[in-house]
Amino acid sequence: MTYVPAAGGRWRVLPAPGERLPGTFDQDVYVELLHRFHDAGAPDDGVLTFTLHAFLRAMGRRVDGRTYEQLRAALGRLAHTVLESSGAYFVAEGAGGRYVDVRFSILTAVAIDRRRAADAGQLALFPDAGGGDPGDARVTLSPVVRANLHAGHTVILSAARYRSLPSATARRLYRLLEVARADGLSTWRVALDALAEQLPLTQRYPSHLQRVLQPAHDMLKEAGVVTEAAIRQHQGDWFVDYVLTSRA
Repeated sequence: MTYVPAAGGRWRVLPAPGERLPGTFDQDVYVELLHRFHDAGAPDDGVLTFTLHAFLRAMGRRVDGRTYEQLRAALGRLAHTVLESSGAYFVAEGAGGRYVDVRFSILTAVAIDRRRAADAGQLALFPDAGGGDPGDARVTLSPVVRANLHAGHTVILSAARYRSLPSATARRLYRLLEVARADGLSTWRVALDALAEQLPLTQRYPSHLQRVLQPAHDMLKEAGVVTEAAIRQHQGDWFVDYVLTSRA
């Protein structure tokens, strides 16, 4: 998948052979990883350890065999999918920062130790033992990503608000709107087709996009992220206008 940002440059997202591109579940996993990285004090080596059970619970997901496998697969995709920047990735380190050409993955290492069935069975007898899942994960966040985090080139999300949004489209919009807020904007106008590409959405006709976006807009208003979200046509082109709350 290729994406051309509004600021110029080009992104390419390259899945590993035989694997699909990261999806909405993978994006939620990424957000939870960064939340844990922050709470852990941003360790210099980028290593995070957790149980699959606790991770899924923190994401607000059902904990069962299917979601365990989803989480294992998502962590693998975040390690195997290559992000290729041609002047699109901004490195905050150095004087003023700069856009660079670079290839990297979100995670550089993923190891999941599956507990023996006998050990997993015993966990039910000890509810405070750290979770009932058969897996302990140890992952390493990419040094390319960590450099920007350490430089403070970040956008802060409310974990509670993010998890409360029941729609994947609403969560993705929330992330984009917080970037606009971090840039000091109180209103944000974006071309409808450009927004559809950023989210991304498969629909292309304005009427179809409106039907997809309207429920997400209602959720964002209810969550206090925006006070207004309107899709308008101007001189033959379609735009989405957002009015951000003063504080979200």
